[in-house]
Amino acid sequence: MTRKDSTELSARVLLSGAGHFLIALALTISLVLAGILTASAETSPLIKMIDIKGNRKISTDTIYSKMISKAGAPFSKNTVQEDIKKLYGIGYFDDIRVEIEAFEGGVRLVYILIEKPSIISLDFQGNKELETNNIREKITLTTGAIANLALITDNAKKIVVYYQSEGYWLATVVPVINKVSEDGIALTFQIQEGPKVSIDTITFDGNEALSDREIKRVMKTKEWWIFSFLTGSGVYSEEQMRADLSAIKELCQSKGYIYIAVSDPRVVLSEDKKDLDITISISEGDQYRVGSIKVKDNTVFSDAELYEQVRTAPGLIFDRTALKKDIDKIIDLYMDRGYARADVDPIVDVNKEEKTADITLSVIEGGIYKIGRIDVTGNIKTRDKVIRREMRLDEGDTFSKKLLMRSYQRINNLNYFESVDIRPTPKVETQLMDLDVRVEEKLTGMLSIGGGYSSVDKFMVMGEVTQTNLFGKGLHLKLKADFSSRRTTYNLSLRDPWFMDKPVSAAIGVYNEVIDYPDYDKKATGGNISFGKELSEYVGGNIHYEIEQVEITNVSDDASSLTREQEGSKLTSSISPSIWRDTRDNYLDPTTGSRNALYLTVAGLGGDNHFWKMVVDSGWFFPVIWDTTFGIHGRYGAVSGYNSHEVPLYERFYVGGINTIRGLGFGEGGPINEEGEEIGGVQQMIINAEYIFPLVNEMKLKGVLFFDYGGAFDQSYSVSERNMRRTTGAGVRWMSPLGPLRLEWGYNLDKRENEGQHKWEFSLGGFF
Repeated sequence: MTRKDSTELSARVLLSGAGHFLIALALTISLVLAGILTASAETSPLIKMIDIKGNRKISTDTIYSKMISKAGAPFSKNTVQEDIKKLYGIGYFDDIRVEIEAFEGGVRLVYILIEKPSIISLDFQGNKELETNNIREKITLTTGAIANLALITDNAKKIVVYYQSEGYWLATVVPVINKVSEDGIALTFQIQEGPKVSIDTITFDGNEALSDREIKRVMKTKEWWIFSFLTGSGVYSEEQMRADLSAIKELCQSKGYIYIAVSDPRVVLSEDKKDLDITISISEGDQYRVGSIKVKDNTVFSDAELYEQVRTAPGLIFDRTALKKDIDKIIDLYMDRGYARADVDPIVDVNKEEKTADITLSVIEGGIYKIGRIDVTGNIKTRDKVIRREMRLDEGDTFSKKLLMRSYQRINNLNYFESVDIRPTPKVETQLMDLDVRVEEKLTGMLSIGGGYSSVDKFMVMGEVTQTNLFGKGLHLKLKADFSSRRTTYNLSLRDPWFMDKPVSAAIGVYNEVIDYPDYDKKATGGNISFGKELSEYVGGNIHYEIEQVEITNVSDDASSLTREQEGSKLTSSISPSIWRDTRDNYLDPTTGSRNALYLTVAGLGGDNHFWKMVVDSGWFFPVIWDTTFGIHGRYGAVSGYNSHEVPLYERFYVGGINTIRGLGFGEGGPINEEGEEIGGVQQMIINAEYIFPLVNEMKLKGVLFFDYGGAFDQSYSVSERNMRRTTGAGVRWMSPLGPLRLEWGYNLDKRENEGQHKWEFSLGGFF
């Protein structure tokens, strides 16, 4: 078959429906005029029968359902014309003819259909830069589908849009159709990728009140830069640009420019066809201020109660974004009272002469909704009860948006799911709100590997195998091991957050540790058991019992007296109550909220050691701007012996490292004896300040800048400004495909003798 024959054949196969419609219509009119209907000039004959012929891929019943003409109804040429039009609209037919025959005192209509061919094969040619499988995911056509010309053309456009989103702005796609049988075609998308085009400059014209920098900040379309290969920025997408134009308008309207006008971008391709220059014209107009603000149609809450939620006030610059937040607060107020469909309609009356905008908030209260059915879907491994017990709403409760959001946080913080979605579905007739809890499970087993260096252990390797959702019951099983030239540690623990299906947690653990210190060896073997309970929504408590046998051996002759006093075997029996309050939005990556805890340990319930230890720990997180977070963390601890007993070396505070003060080695942030040993302190005080910012949102990659301050202290190394240690540094935190990775570099701001100036530390985990 020649190329010309193929083209003619393709055109014949995919002949436009409009052309067939005119042909069929002409045939219909000809038959009508031929005299079939003239036999009954006064009255239209009845349709006695309707036959459908030629359909194979679409059922006769489906065709009948699309038609207006029915057996027993009067014949109408207009109705037949409408039938033909509707059947063409299905998109399945290349040709439709209607034959009209005299039949039993009326007429019989015979619809003769010629169906479009099917797509037997679907292929792509010319794509080198983008994978075929990725292209297939962007289109809706598959083999076996009807060869609809409009649908084929639409899918060719989808491929072009995909290429443009990847930077191939000049890509072209031509669908090539070859007939392989009477009812089958082979479809090939012929792709010409062209060179990759990046955005060189984005400029604005007409903006006076707003700077280019302010405008670019709200746009996701960015100019190409050195890290664009990671971020995916620097390429032009029409869909993204439309969203950016809306964001620019919203920015201007938040500054009082109500009648802002933003033009479509002017895109110019460079002569070498490698770069794009984008120009956006902006007409800001006049700036408006708020004239008056009032509420109406509210009966549940008084005007004063609603005004408490509103920050927009007369005299302020009109800010549409702030007004939306005010409206959301009012709606939230209603939703927390059960008014699940409450709404607020803002009516803005603009006075162009005085440049003011009067605002009326019209409240639509609706009725109180109760919780109807709660369905849990998507959980294959995790049992329903594990999810349901985290819900703060139950069937029959009054709807509350605050409790709905808290339910989402609690389920998400289980860390069993890739995604959590709670969809409320209102039933207006019964005033019920059904909740559909949809989850997507993820692997909850984790293999973690970490490393570091300290003056005690030298290079360390730490491994941990964890299953946080054992048997789908929420059981937490952990096996941890640390290895270095001086340390070997094994730790096995099991925790049940709902012991015996009661809101009480229970945990048990055993461990063994062997450490070779410069002046002595330590071997510890122990076990523990604990119980915990949530005292309120954000407050919980725990009580922990531990028994430990410690043996200090191989004490060197030149060891300190403090060390020599510890030689021998001692048993420690201790109980540790604790209480905490946690309002963080996310345990792994918090952006708001805080966690405050108090820990107390008392040893001496039998055994050889008698001491008490207290630690106060507080961490706060504050959202700043541009999805960044400021975090401040403080910790204070104190330990003391009683009944004439000294504090064991291994119960003292050792400051230095990735979890205390970065940039210092283990124990360097505390007392050091005459022999140069880091002996730890009986007090510790630590402050960590962090500024966390996104680097690549799509990769969950974040950067951190930090400042650490504090140390450990005893009688010879008192709490004082001189003994406080200071470090600063930076790092990255990445939820990588292998698990959470943390890499941080600390710089010692007051380096002392035998200390390093800076220090790298990392932690890496992997899921299985």
